[in-house]
Amino acid sequence: QICNQHNAEAPNLEEAFHRMALPEPNLDHDISWFLLPPYWAKVVVALISFLCFANSYDGDFVFDDSEAIINNKDLRAETPLGDLWHHDFWGSKLSSNTSHKSYRPLTVLTFRINYLFAGGFYPVGFHVINIILHCTISVLMVDVFSILLGGLQFTNKGRRLNLAPKTSLLAALLFAAHPVHTECVAGIVGRADLLCALFFLLSFLGYCKAFRENKEGHNFSVFWVLVSVLLGAIAMLCKEQGITILGLNAVFDALVINKLNVLEFIQKLLRKDKLVENTGVLRKGLLFRMTLLMSGGAGILYIRWRIMGTGPPAFTEVDNPASFADSLFVRAINYNYYYSLNAWLLLCPWWLCFDWSMGCIPLIKSVSDWRIIALAALWFCLIGLICQALCSEDSYKRRILTLGLGFLIIPFLPASNLFFRVGFVVAERVIYLPSIGYCILFTYGFSLLSKQAKKKKILAVAVLGILLINVMRCALRSSQWRSEEQLFRSALSVCPLNAKVHYNVGKNLADKGNQSAAIKYYREAVRLNPKYVHAMNNLGNILKERNELQEAEELLSLAVQIQPDFAAAWMNLGIVQNSLRRFEEAEQSYWTAIKHRKKYPDCYYNLGRLYADLNRHIDALNAWRNATVLKPEHSLAWNNMIILLDNTGNLAQAEAVGREALELIPNDHSLMFSLANVLGKSQKYKESEALFLKAIKANPNAASYHGNLAVLYHRWGNLDLAKKHYEVSLKLDPMAPGTKENYNLLRRKLEQLQKKGG
Repeated sequence: QICNQHNAEAPNLEEAFHRMALPEPNLDHDISWFLLPPYWAKVVVALISFLCFANSYDGDFVFDDSEAIINNKDLRAETPLGDLWHHDFWGSKLSSNTSHKSYRPLTVLTFRINYLFAGGFYPVGFHVINIILHCTISVLMVDVFSILLGGLQFTNKGRRLNLAPKTSLLAALLFAAHPVHTECVAGIVGRADLLCALFFLLSFLGYCKAFRENKEGHNFSVFWVLVSVLLGAIAMLCKEQGITILGLNAVFDALVINKLNVLEFIQKLLRKDKLVENTGVLRKGLLFRMTLLMSGGAGILYIRWRIMGTGPPAFTEVDNPASFADSLFVRAINYNYYYSLNAWLLLCPWWLCFDWSMGCIPLIKSVSDWRIIALAALWFCLIGLICQALCSEDSYKRRILTLGLGFLIIPFLPASNLFFRVGFVVAERVIYLPSIGYCILFTYGFSLLSKQAKKKKILAVAVLGILLINVMRCALRSSQWRSEEQLFRSALSVCPLNAKVHYNVGKNLADKGNQSAAIKYYREAVRLNPKYVHAMNNLGNILKERNELQEAEELLSLAVQIQPDFAAAWMNLGIVQNSLRRFEEAEQSYWTAIKHRKKYPDCYYNLGRLYADLNRHIDALNAWRNATVLKPEHSLAWNNMIILLDNTGNLAQAEAVGREALELIPNDHSLMFSLANVLGKSQKYKESEALFLKAIKANPNAASYHGNLAVLYHRWGNLDLAKKHYEVSLKLDPMAPGTKENYNLLRRKLEQLQKKGG
């Protein structure tokens, strides 16, 4: 029921509490909202947060999940656990120049545990953990918002009082059901943001516990301050934003614990007024706690810097075009425009996109661009809020607005481009923590409106409507994150100028075999970004498969001209040149690819095919051997070695290679088939038969398997079995080369035997 009653958990008169001798204004007095006992408030928040994202539980691995999870060797049991502390989030060495320097070992550790418990890459377990984490964080937000909105007060028994049960519930519901959180919850890679947020909140709550035993206003627990610093360090080991909680703890301490008037304090400090000491900064231990927080933060940052090894990560212009602009004015204007877009996503999270780079947001290059209005609106609001936070005579208003702005801005600073270049334009995941500040400001604004409104229930119904719309938007958006096809297509209407969106739609279509549609999207990606080498490479690959070799060569040549170290494009160019019978150029392209990527088994495999076509058998065998050394499970390279040795009469060597290959890849039916052929020629019929039958069991519809087994039986003299397998082979492939002739020979032989027998 919607109610206007006072806090149901207000302290009894007999209970003494040591914080705030005089009662402060309470937002709960002014709003018409649900009043629930603490337990049920948390149950409701957990339920709503679960309903918002529950339909993502059976989603696939999508977008960045492939690189961070499926292709990340740090998740596999054979990788030593110690490597996690020297690798970045994507599994690359931090010392590498190509590393993104995103150091999140604890997040990767949770992925590894997920992988081990599931027994492989099954996304359900990963998604379930993400949903549970968001529900847990949303429940913790009830306590966090009760402190931020209602203040920190304890009974003489050390029990914290919730002085804002209605507003803390509203703010927690707004947080739990905010659609901008979908990327963090429904995208498995968002685990980093969720874990960071969990320890971020635990650090804040731990810091609040430092004042639980404070009986006279000047005692505090050093232990809990240090625990808070430790939890902040753990948050940073989950994602870099976690370190910002130490700054927020300092802001909270100054405003809530010490009731510092920031503007007044600055004025006294500038005047070198001796009355500064009377503000209570030194008396209440604020300076000592600030020293602990700053020392802890500096130590954490120093260790992080030492671990990172080399300089900052190297991003490209397409990742963050504004940061590459020559003009400081252009950079500043566009950074501020990006901030306004982030603010808009918090206010109106309707247009959401998995990627905002590559032309999605064209650069603002002059003040005549109408988008300047967005910057003006952002700073008009921010300056207004900052002035109220600093200059208002109402201490409660100053505190709420400063905390709201602090939680909105401080966690966003690592993504702001102010201290270092980031690898994105806008990223919905990075406003998971800043949305806490938004929820505080929204709730405070709602209380001010309620205070002025005559019909408070209408306002409450409007806010309920916003919550309902957000829940439905979360459900819709999380369903889009269930598969790459839905996710990529949903972005076409939001960012039609984003070349990466078209590229990803095309790649998804190509993976499903729809090459004609994929070509259309790849061409659009190249049109939008004429330097998009990955789109050129993939388009060239498809054209190569469709035998449109001339255009394929042009595209791949352009790709390596734009990015000379693009190894995959060099290899694909070599394949095209090989098909055009320009063998010398193809060989040069293959070696260039290997020069730029030393461990490139597929390139060695293709180089071996080139040498085989040129009858350079020794070179071909060496190339394929290199491929299998780099990638022991490279079945095609093993097969080609066996077949080449078989065709050149080196049966003993072919048999040895075949046995070596099957030891490494025991369930590969194509290797069984190739080795069975060699054994049959060596008259090891029994062993050859066993391998043929095993290969057929694994792949019963392969006409050549039945045909060659029939030949074995034909040689061996098992004519009835030979006849049976010839017939199966012809049934599967009536045009199988040689099979019909062998079958006719067998039939004539059987007829002759019947005549002799008759």
